[in-house]
Amino acid sequence: MELCSIILAAGEGKRMKSNTAKPLMTACGKPLIDYVLSAAKFVGTNENIVVIGHKADDIKAHLEDSVTYAYQLEQKGTGHAVMQGIEPISEKDGIVMVLCGDTPLIKGEDLKAVLDSHIEAGRAATVITAIAPNPFGYGRVIRNGENIAKIVEQKDATDAEKAVLEINSGMYFFDIKKLAFALSKLTNNNAQGEYYLTDTIEILISEGEKVGAEIVDFESILGVNDRVQLASAEAVLNRRNVEKVMLSGVTVINPSATYIGADVSVGIDSVIYPGTILEGKTVIGENCIIGPDTKITDTKIGDNTEIIKSVLVKSEVGNKVSVGPFAYMRPNSKVGDNVKIGDFVEIKNATIDNGTKVAHLTYVGDADVGKNVNFGCGTVVVNYDGKNKHRSTIGDDVFIGCNTNLVSPVKVNDGAFTAAGSTITDEVPENALAIARAKQVNKENWVKPKDR
Repeated sequence: MELCSIILAAGEGKRMKSNTAKPLMTACGKPLIDYVLSAAKFVGTNENIVVIGHKADDIKAHLEDSVTYAYQLEQKGTGHAVMQGIEPISEKDGIVMVLCGDTPLIKGEDLKAVLDSHIEAGRAATVITAIAPNPFGYGRVIRNGENIAKIVEQKDATDAEKAVLEINSGMYFFDIKKLAFALSKLTNNNAQGEYYLTDTIEILISEGEKVGAEIVDFESILGVNDRVQLASAEAVLNRRNVEKVMLSGVTVINPSATYIGADVSVGIDSVIYPGTILEGKTVIGENCIIGPDTKITDTKIGDNTEIIKSVLVKSEVGNKVSVGPFAYMRPNSKVGDNVKIGDFVEIKNATIDNGTKVAHLTYVGDADVGKNVNFGCGTVVVNYDGKNKHRSTIGDDVFIGCNTNLVSPVKVNDGAFTAAGSTITDEVPENALAIARAKQVNKENWVKPKDR
């Protein structure tokens, strides 16, 4: 049996007031349409057809060749959009889901349950519905026993129909060929001159076909039309992500003050403190302490590591590492095991091997640092000459004195020391002490009484 989806993503999304196509607006780090596609794929679709129109090129650039495209170049209603989407599959035997590209909260598990009921009942169409706490503005689903009698819009509903709490989500399952037949019968004889997908339900009912409805959680059907609704959807998605992490064995001290992206992974027995933001494809190991007030993006962190009040971006941190407070690890930084990255330390495009300590007030940029190195306070790897970046190398068991400038490109070999306050411009041999500072000169009686 063919199982396809038609995902409607052609609308302008005017209420969003953005230069970004609405399906590409992000929530918890992923575009809205990605959530819908993930839910469709969870059910096991053979083909996913995305109907595009407004900013079509942007959506194609994002989805590339992962889907089939159909075009709705004129906005003539949901029925008209599905007419475009049905064309590539109209001759197939099977089932098609009609989904909306701006409903990121729909769950694959919900769709699978509705599909099973649709097949078991042998329906031509199944409407996904929900019980709304406040149904104002939604189309009401009027039942006739287990079947649907009709779907009526708010403006056309009688007082009795307005009292119905079951609403149309705008998402459906159809027999492909029966949907194609119903679409061929649609007309746009209405004030808006549009083709309504809901009219296909009435057409199928009039043909004696079996049409039913399956109720899912109201939260799952909520669409996103403006920034307020986007924030509401993101809050739900974040709550789900945080709960997923907690149920996997992670302690989250304050879930409402913690942000976790859709693709983040956290190991068991880790603890996340308030104000933590975990984004992108971040992977955190076991028994870690993260936060408070920490932001980690696209970074891999080993086991038994503690990161406090710091920012890490596109980097890698080993096991038993201490980072922060107030540290900044910029992209392409790699820190080994048993390393200390202390307060007000910045690491950029650098590798730091096991056992090294960068305790405080230090910048290490474009450098390869060996094992068991100690950086004194105020050290700077001077990697930029005003035109080009240069790379330095520091060997194992090196001691860098406080307020040392390492002017790149420079090499400090194994076991060497640099004296505090030195500016190192030449290679330092193994086990040598490099002193690169002016000899102290005292000017007696240099300060005159009037200067005091």
